[in-house]
Amino acid sequence: MASEASSLIDRKTDRGLWRRRGSSRRADKAFATLAALCGVLVLLVLAYMVVSTTGTALPVFSSQGISFVTSSDWDPSGGSFGALAFIYGTVVTSVIALAIAVPLSMGVALFLTEYSPKRLRGPVTYAVDLLAAVPSVIYGLWGVFVLLPLFLQPTAEFLSTYLGFIPIFKGPASGLSYFGAGVILAIMITPIISSLTREVFATIPNSDKHAAYALGATRWEMIRQSVFPRARAGIVGASMLGLGRALGETIAVALLVGSAAKISASVVVPGYTMAAVIANTFAEATGDHIRALVGIGVVLFVMTIIINMIARAIVWRFNRV
Repeated sequence: MASEASSLIDRKTDRGLWRRRGSSRRADKAFATLAALCGVLVLLVLAYMVVSTTGTALPVFSSQGISFVTSSDWDPSGGSFGALAFIYGTVVTSVIALAIAVPLSMGVALFLTEYSPKRLRGPVTYAVDLLAAVPSVIYGLWGVFVLLPLFLQPTAEFLSTYLGFIPIFKGPASGLSYFGAGVILAIMITPIISSLTREVFATIPNSDKHAAYALGATRWEMIRQSVFPRARAGIVGASMLGLGRALGETIAVALLVGSAAKISASVVVPGYTMAAVIANTFAEATGDHIRALVGIGVVLFVMTIIINMIARAIVWRFNRV
């Protein structure tokens, strides 16, 4: 009797295990299906955005042709829509922002991971991360009322006065310029790049660092030979995310770029960017003017996609090394 009871219990236990396994398999399949649907939904939304915006801007693309991206003649009242000045301004301000933000962000990340005392690391990390939560309009207003008179205008005048023989610093200097917009963008993207770079540096195994110290390396030599080589892909990825924020930033740039639709080699003169011209002129635009602004958005979207593809290729190449 005892053996029969034990056998009956074992059979019931096995049936319970099979039911749970079957339920788990069904749950796995349902979750996989849900995840696939979410991925497809994102792609569908992205495709719809591209198709709908391109369709809206298609009449302007057809009438202007390639001159839409090769001409800087922007005259909505005359029916001329050349977006090259805006594309140029977007690239210049983003490059200035990266040139300032990437070294600064790497310095902040290195300080927090390698040099900072533990009691200081937490507050500084929190303060840096908090900067990423500040709305862009606050950065713009702060830039206009504080940064412009105290730093941007004096610096632009200094560069124009003493380095004006170099084309990129040729005057007449203005704080409302490519340089001004680039500086405020650098401040805005520094928290993003520094936070991601800090996490990348934190993943470097301590054994690699200790091995470098054991071989007689100084702290800087350890960082240069053990940290940087392993962190290259992460640094590139963080920088590209910051660049994506810089390319699409609107309000802060619109307040500090100067709103001049022209191309200039100098960075201390007013200019314009793609996002800024859309924000500043969309409200009063009509007809083909609206379609042209949508077309600028399409070009900006394409630029962002291309930059992300290049970034992924660079990261992939670094990961293979």
